[in-house]
Order: sequence, then C-alpha cells, then structure tokens
Amino acid sequence: MSRIAGFVALGADRSGFVQKMLDQMQPVLKLDWDCFSYTNHGVTTGWTGQSDRHCYESDQVTVVMDGYIYNYKDLSRRVNFAEVFAELYLKGDFKKALQQCNGDFVIALTDKRTNELWLARDRFGVKPLYYTAIPNGFAFASRLKSLLCLEEVDGEVNKSFVGRFAGTHYRYFDNDPTLSPYQKILQLPAAHCLNFKDGRVTTSIYWELKDLPDWQESEDQLAERYRELLMDASNIRFEVSQKAGFTLSGGMDSSSVLASVRAKTGRKQHAFSTVYVDKTYDETSEIATMLGQNVEQWHKLEIGNPDVFSIVSRMIDIHDEPVATATWLSHYLLCEETVKEGFESLFGGLGGDELNAGEYEYFFYNFADLVKAGKQADFEYEVKKWVEYHNHPIFKKNLEVAEQGLKTMLDLNQSGLCLPEKNRLLRYADALNQDFYDLYNFKPTMVHPFKSYMKNRTYQDMFYETAPCCLRAEDRQTMAFGIENFVPFFDHRLVEFMFRVPGELKIKNGITKVLARKAMKGILPDETRNRIVKTGWNAPAHQWFSGKGLEQLRDLVHSSQFRDRGIYNLEVLDRLIKEHERIVLGEQAKDNHMMFFWQLVNLELWLAK
Repeated sequence: MSRIAGFVALGADRSGFVQKMLDQMQPVLKLDWDCFSYTNHGVTTGWTGQSDRHCYESDQVTVVMDGYIYNYKDLSRRVNFAEVFAELYLKGDFKKALQQCNGDFVIALTDKRTNELWLARDRFGVKPLYYTAIPNGFAFASRLKSLLCLEEVDGEVNKSFVGRFAGTHYRYFDNDPTLSPYQKILQLPAAHCLNFKDGRVTTSIYWELKDLPDWQESEDQLAERYRELLMDASNIRFEVSQKAGFTLSGGMDSSSVLASVRAKTGRKQHAFSTVYVDKTYDETSEIATMLGQNVEQWHKLEIGNPDVFSIVSRMIDIHDEPVATATWLSHYLLCEETVKEGFESLFGGLGGDELNAGEYEYFFYNFADLVKAGKQADFEYEVKKWVEYHNHPIFKKNLEVAEQGLKTMLDLNQSGLCLPEKNRLLRYADALNQDFYDLYNFKPTMVHPFKSYMKNRTYQDMFYETAPCCLRAEDRQTMAFGIENFVPFFDHRLVEFMFRVPGELKIKNGITKVLARKAMKGILPDETRNRIVKTGWNAPAHQWFSGKGLEQLRDLVHSSQFRDRGIYNLEVLDRLIKEHERIVLGEQAKDNHMMFFWQLVNLELWLAK
C-alpha cells in the first residue's frame, strides 16, 4: 500500500511541508511505513508506503507513484513501476506513456530539464488524487487531509456538496468529478493528466471511450473473448498481489473474479463475506453455491446491530469526508477482519453491474433502445419477462410502469439522452432548508456520447454516479488497514470491449448479464451462473436505525449543534423519523428511509470533526 504527495514552492523553500503531508497518510493500524522524497528546483515529490518503493530518480526526471502497472513486463525489463514509466516518458511524452500502461495508479513526474511537474490518474479513478493552487505554491496528495494541513487551505466545506449529500441520492454526489468536499481543494478526474509549469495549471484527458460499432461476432465468440479478458484482468492483478483474499457476495461479479483466479491457478482461494442477523439482505444461501468448488476457506463476518455512530466516526477519520452508503460500514468491518486474518490484498467485483447491465434500472434503458429501434414487439415481450421474473410487492413491475419510466428516465426525442431520476434526486428535497441549498434548482450533468441509452447509462454510472463514490470508499478503507485493493472489472481492455457488446447480449428474456452468464459456463457453478433474481449487496440499515439507533438519531437531530447549522427542515425530519419507525415495525408497506438517515448521520459527524 502506498501514497504520494508533493509541493511546488514558487517562493521560499517549503520542502518540509511534504513530510508533513506524507505523515497524514499513515494508516489506522500503526504499521511500519517508509517515507521518501525528492527535491529539485523548488519541486518536492514524496512517497510513503509499506510495499516496495514506487520511486525513481535520474539526472532527467523523478517519478513517484501509488499503484500498479500490470503490463510492465510488456513495456520494459524493469520491475520498478516508477522506473518503467520514466523509461516510457523519456522515449515519447507524458500522454503517450500513460496510454501504453494498463494499471491502477496515480503518478507524479518532475522533468528536471524543463522544470515542470506532471500528474496523472488512472482511467477510472481507482486511485485518488487531489490538488490545490495557493499563493506562491501548488500542492497535490493522495489524501484530502494531507492538503488540509497546509496553512493556506482553511478546510471550508463545499456548500453544494453538503447540500447534495444532505438531501439527494448518492448517485449525485460526484456529478462534477473536478470537485472535492472542500472549497479550496480540487480533484483530478479519472483519465486526466495535469501539468504545472511557470505557475500555471493545465489539465487534459488522455483516454476516453469512443462510440464504435457493436461487435458482429457470434454470441459464442464474444463469450469466449469476454472470458479471456476477465480471466486475464483478474490474473495479472493476482500476480502482483500479496496474500490475497476475495470479497464474495451472492452475485456473479465477485464470484466471477474469484473463479477466474481459481481456474487459472488451479488453487482454491480464501473468500471474505459479510452476512447479517437480519435476513433482508443476507446472502448466505447464495454464497454457499460458490464454496465447495472454488473456496479454500470462507471467512464470514456476521453483523447484527453495530454501534453505527461510533463506527461512522472512525470511518470519517480515514475518509476525510462523509461516506456514501451504509454498505461501506460492512466493508469497513470486513477490512478490519481481513487484516486480522493476515491477508494483505482484497479482490472484488465492483464495476461488473455497470458493464453487464446488472442493476434493475438498466431494464428501462434496454426498453428505450428497443423502442428507438422500432422493435415494439421485442419491447412488449421484454416487459412481459421483466414482470414475470422481477415483480415486487412494493416496487411494482408492469407495462404501465415501463412506459412511465420511458417518459421520465430518458428523452426519446434526443438520441441516447438519459435524464436524472427525479424520484431519487428529489425524494428528500423538502427535508432541506431551502435557504441553505435548493435541490430543485440543481441540474445534474447527464452526458450522452453514445447513441444507445444503455451505453450512456453505463458511462454515466462509471464516471459520474455509482462508481466514483464506491471506488473512493474501497480505496480509503483498504488503505486504512494496509490492504491493497484490486478491481478487475475496471481493466480498460474489458471496458472497451463491453461498450461494443450489443444490448441483447446484456439483457434478454428478462434476464441480465446474458453474455457474462454464457462466458462463465464451466467456470462458475451453474446455480450461481443461472440465478436470475439477486439480493444485491446492501446492508440492513433499516434495523440499525430502529430501537436504540433510532433514539440516537433523535438525540442527534434535536441537538442544538445540529439545529444551528440550518441545513435541514426540522419539521420534515421529525415526520420522516416517525414514518421510518412505522415502516420498520411493519405498520406501513413502503420504502424506508435508511439511506437518508445514513447520509444525515455521516454529514453531521463529519461537520462536527
């Protein structure tokens, strides 16, 4: 595990700040981290970590990096990733060097010949990087707290972020990928590089997905290509990992990553799962189908009613910001358990739902692509199968719901344009004090570089909605316990391939992940591979905010500190708390408010730090 930081002093020497910044990145567990820094003409770059140093210096350049270049053997005879990158840069330029690398990384390169600093972040933002331009200087770091220790950065929060975190769905927290939760700190977006020279900051993109024609090969041929890509993406990461464990849920994605390594190495692997006393989101029975064939030992962590307020406070200490969803509390406890068991790496299936149209809302975008193509009979058939397999007593599925979704979730008059989901965006808008932040005037960025609605939804999720906050949470929590995090579905080769897979090979006959199911035949157990209805990775936070937890919540919202912030409409909050209690007790059949309360608690505990 490693991290980087740096400072450019345009006036007096301030190289000591880099050591202070690096010190802020020590993990929660007080493990023995190494620190190292280079200074040249006012530019100081530093590295800290537990693994081998990813640092390199010559008379021409210095390079520090956090992360991995997985295809390093194809690029150089060197084994030090920083040296591999330096070699690529000196043969060409910074962007060309980045484009040759398959990896999850942030890189800082100082060119001594031109006295300029280059920064870059991997294609999907698996690794974090923040920066700030201040009078007589420029600073960057892998962690927000490292920049907050600078005297010029006062820690003023970004009011727009606070408003969105307080009142809207987590999908909209990262709608502007250049911003951070702090007013004076910016984030380098995924697939971007930054140049700092002569006091000027310039950012640019070095990789992007193109709207290319769908593949024309047969389903069997595409399934074979998918299998080869996923297995290679999983195994090149496994080769560089140390003492690896695999997070395992009841779905296909984490199972496919584990099974891909099992198939290649011939060895069963260790799996880590959270299971719950409350059975609403418990996946014990679904996970069981994976165990005999693929798992050496199943490390299951059973969670009942945790002390949410205490654990969230600890989580915020390592995130430097509030945490998006309640599932990350479970992941935090799982990371703690992983390191206790002596493991140093965790593999997961994050990204698989986006690439394979695995979330339920993807049905609507598939419907839209069928309607736009004039395939009315196919649309009606897919709706029929959707109802057959996925109807729910609260979240109803029928033709009327499907047609209403086409009207509200996308624009059929503008090719490929998905719209903000207003039921998610504005469900709790009235719970905010409108004088603090008016959610009704918030207009999310909705990108549409593709003709297909489904592809645009996937792109939106990967760069503006679901993936950024999840990648950030996984990174923070594994880092805090000195664990490396590997997410094979974010291999750019697999992503590029999946963006050219036809929609009918993602959703067909009311079933999601069609191509993935075919590709993993013989690798996944059939019961796992053919399971249509999934529980989904979630946490029973509805129970966490009941009983004692609900009383803690009431005490929080009635405290003078909370009320003096002026963020929330207190009358609406009281109503939501009472309603949530009735829902959990079974007195009212509707969706509960657990995620809203999770966000409220996280926000208040963060602001109180």
